[in-house]
Order: sequence, then C-alpha cells, then structure tokens
Amino acid sequence: MDNKQAVLRLPAEKLYAHELEALRAADQDTKPAGWQLSPRSVLTFLIGGQAGATTITPKYIGNKRLVEMAIATLLTDRALLLIGEPGTAKSWLSENLTAAIHGDSSKVVQGTAGTSEEHVRYSWNYALLLAQGPSDQALIRSPILRAMESGGIARFEEISRCASEVQDALISILSEKTIAIPELGREVSAQRGFSIIATANTRDRGVNEMSAALKRRFNIIVLPAPSSLDTEIDIVRRRVGEIAASYELGAAQPDDEAIRKVVTIFRELRSGVTLDGKEKVKPPSGVISTAEAISLLTGSMALAGSFGNGQLTDEDIAAGLQGAIVKDDAKDQLVWKEYLDNVMKKRGATWRSLYSACSEMNG
Repeated sequence: MDNKQAVLRLPAEKLYAHELEALRAADQDTKPAGWQLSPRSVLTFLIGGQAGATTITPKYIGNKRLVEMAIATLLTDRALLLIGEPGTAKSWLSENLTAAIHGDSSKVVQGTAGTSEEHVRYSWNYALLLAQGPSDQALIRSPILRAMESGGIARFEEISRCASEVQDALISILSEKTIAIPELGREVSAQRGFSIIATANTRDRGVNEMSAALKRRFNIIVLPAPSSLDTEIDIVRRRVGEIAASYELGAAQPDDEAIRKVVTIFRELRSGVTLDGKEKVKPPSGVISTAEAISLLTGSMALAGSFGNGQLTDEDIAAGLQGAIVKDDAKDQLVWKEYLDNVMKKRGATWRSLYSACSEMNG
C-alpha cells in the first residue's frame, strides 16, 4: 500500500492535486502576489468547471456570489470570517480556499477552551531555551507566524470557542500585520499574500462572544444552510461519494431515494415543520446538519459492508438515524418517536419499511 492509500485523510491540495495542476496550466489571468492561481481559477476550483480537458469538481455547492466575496476579501488586507450553523461547510470552504490560493492548507489554529496566546503568536522549546537562551532554533512559530513569514494563509477554526484574551491577541496582528518577538529583539512583518480565514459556529453564541474591535478586522460572510431539498441532496450525494472512495467500506453507495429520505427527515427536524408546511415537528437537542447526514450515510455503508451483503438496507439507515438524532436519551427518544408516529408512519408504502426499522430501533 502506498503512502497516499495509507493516509486516512488527505488535505485538499493533495486530494485535488490533479485539478489544481490543470488549473495552473490553463490559467491565463493575472495572479496576485503570493497566489498560485488567479481569482477566476480559484472560483472555478471551488464551484466546478473545466480546465482544459480536466473536469473540476465542485467543492462548495451554494451561492456563487458568497464564494466570489470570500475570494475578493483575500485580495485585500482584510481577514475573512465565515459564520454559519454546524454543517454549512465553513471549514471545508476555508480549507479549499487556502489550498487553491497557496497550495498549503496545513497552517491551522484549532480554537478550543484550551487555546492560548502562544498558539496564536509563538512559544519556546524550553529545553533549548534553557540550554542556549532565546534563539531562532528555540522559537516555535505558530501557524499564523509561519503564514506571515511565507505570505500564506492561516486558518483559525472555531474562533468563538477561544477565551477573549486569545481572540484579542489577533487584533494587533490583523491591524499591524506584525508579531513582535521581544526576546529576540525583532518583529516579524507579514509578507504580501498573508491573511487569516476564521470560522465561527452560530451555535456557540454566548460561549466567547467576539468583540466589536475584532469583528471590525474581518469581512464577515454568513454561510446559510442548503436552500432547498434538492441542493442538500446533491451536497450529501457528492460528499458521501468522495468519502466512500477514500475508504474500503465494501458497500454500494446509497441510491437517490435513500438519500432523499434521510435529507427530508433532517430538514424537517431542523426546521421544526414538515416540508409541506402542514405539521409542526419538535426538534431534537442535537445538531441535525448536512454534515451529520453525510456521516450517517457513510456509517450505514460501513454497517452494510461489514455485517450485511453490501447493499444498504433500511435497517442500516435506521441504526444511523437513531445515533444521529437520539443524543439526550429521555428527550430525544420521545421527539423521535413522535416524529415516527405523527409524520413518517403517515407517508405510505414507500416509507413503511424505514418506519418499521426506525420504530424497532427506537424501542
């Protein structure tokens, strides 16, 4: 098995290396300083199209204008903040934007409650620091510092999960485009092309609110949930196909009818009303996102491949639905039972098998 096959998840610049190479070869437009592709070619990489004889697959299915705005922001000295509900492809868009522009999406700060200012600026190898004092060899550069030095893009995931002092450390970086290292008596100034793409989850409002001063340093783009049933089905179908191709699940991909049923259930539980608008639905406590639908179907494929005959059954999908929807046992199990009895049971013969499998699974 070669290294590509052994890697669990390839970064976007390696996963789509052939597409990026085709775009570079066909690109006749002016490339901004530090960019490997022109803005139009970056757009093609993200929304799909042609580069010579190579078909470029869509990485983001949604409003084209939002993608254009994101690319345009990175042409200026403004940083980019992508905001949205879980599963609206914030991280996916961030990664693919960075891969297309700079060919390296690995400079990432993952925002958590434990993220410190050192993760944003720099830290030290303390063994070397004690042995020889402050030096370049002892300096551990943050992803943001490395992006500044190379004129690249750093990604800051889930920025609102970080404490306010960590967020505030970004203000001077975004304003002055420098990081001072007083221990070495110098400061690092960003090279042309440097920027930061941050993401924030709307479910995290109230965790660590971003200050107005920090928000002013970003151009903010709100990524909506898929606008229609067919759009969400298309997203789920494509991503399930891509993920399944990376694993040996031993199962056929779900057919369009199975995907439509899962997406219908998720959209109704998420919105609190059936698609026809005739009946209200209680939402569960957990996140019912497009990303969850994708995970559910790939997990169901793993069940079918390992413990079935390789064909996805309603029992496989029911097991996935149970795990995705019933998170807080007492409340969610009741919500799910009400949905099954009040909505799914009434949908006739085409839904009967899935209803029966879900009812049996939910006890």
